[in-house]
Amino acid sequence: MASEVKRSPTGLKADDLSPEVMGFVDRYVHGFIDRREFMSGVGKLALGGLTAAAILDAFTPNYALGQLIAPEDPRIQVEYVHYPSPEGHEGMGGYLVRPANASGPLPGVVCIHGGQGLYAHHEDIARRVALENFIAFAPDALSPLGGHPGERAAAQALMAQLDPEQRIQDFIAAVNFLRTHMLTTGRVGIMGFCWGGGMVNTLAVRMPDLEAAVSYYGGQPDAADVPKIKTPLMLQYGGLDERLIAGWPAYETALDAAGTNYTAHIYEGAQHAFNNDTDGPRYNKAAADLAWQRTISFFDDHLR
Repeated sequence: MASEVKRSPTGLKADDLSPEVMGFVDRYVHGFIDRREFMSGVGKLALGGLTAAAILDAFTPNYALGQLIAPEDPRIQVEYVHYPSPEGHEGMGGYLVRPANASGPLPGVVCIHGGQGLYAHHEDIARRVALENFIAFAPDALSPLGGHPGERAAAQALMAQLDPEQRIQDFIAAVNFLRTHMLTTGRVGIMGFCWGGGMVNTLAVRMPDLEAAVSYYGGQPDAADVPKIKTPLMLQYGGLDERLIAGWPAYETALDAAGTNYTAHIYEGAQHAFNNDTDGPRYNKAAADLAWQRTISFFDDHLR
C-alpha cells in the first residue's frame, strides 16, 4: 500500500530527512538528548537549506491536530474517573468513554498513552475505540502529579519522577478496574503507543490472563520473560523505526521459541509514531489506517 504522509505546517515530511537526522529526532522526542544536543548534532549535518530550528519546530507536536472525534460527539459519553491502585500511586485517574447507544455490557479496551502522560491525542484514541463498540479507558500515569503540563519536555520530566514499578502497578490496576466495571463484560484488551506500547509488552508478561494486547512501536521485553506471555499479541512497527526494529529479531525468535500466539506487522516506509496524527512529519496515514483496521479486527476476534 502506498504511503500517504501528512505534511507538517512547515511543509516538511520525514522523507525529506536523512536517517541520521531522524535518529536525532527520535532521541530528542524520547528525552535521550536535550535541545542543545539536538541543535548541535543536527546543525553539523548537511540539510539542504533546512535549519536545525526548522526541523525542531516541525517535530513539535500540535495537539490541536488529529481530533477525529469531538468530546461532545453525541455518539459517545465521556467522563474522567478515579480508580484505586493499591500497589501503585495514589490519586490515579483516567478517561472513560462509552458508546451512547450501548444496550448492555461491552468488551473493554485499556488505551495506554506514550511517555508524556495522557493528552488530547490519546483521549481521541479512546473516543475512536469507543465508536468501534467497546468501553475505552485511558489511564493517566501523570494524574497523581496533576496530569499533562502542556509541554513535552516538562511531561517527560514528570514521568521520570514516578516510581517505575508503581507505574506498572497503576496500569495493572487499570485493567482490573475495567474488568470489574459494570459497563463491561469483563473481557478486556490493551493497546499502547511508544512508551505505552512497551507497557503493553510488560503487562503481557505480568498478566498472563489478558485477553488481547496490541503494541504500537513499543520496546520489547527481555527474552527470558517472553515464555510468561500467554495472551494473544499484535505488534505494529514502522519499517524506518531503526531503534525498535533493531530489537525485533531477538523478540521474534523468543516469541517463536515460546510458541506465543502473536502477529507482527512492519509498515515499510513508516517511521516511529506513524499513528500519531498530531506529530506532523512522522504521521503516515496509510500505515495508521491499516494498523487501526487490523487492531479493531483483532479485538473483535478476541474480546467478543
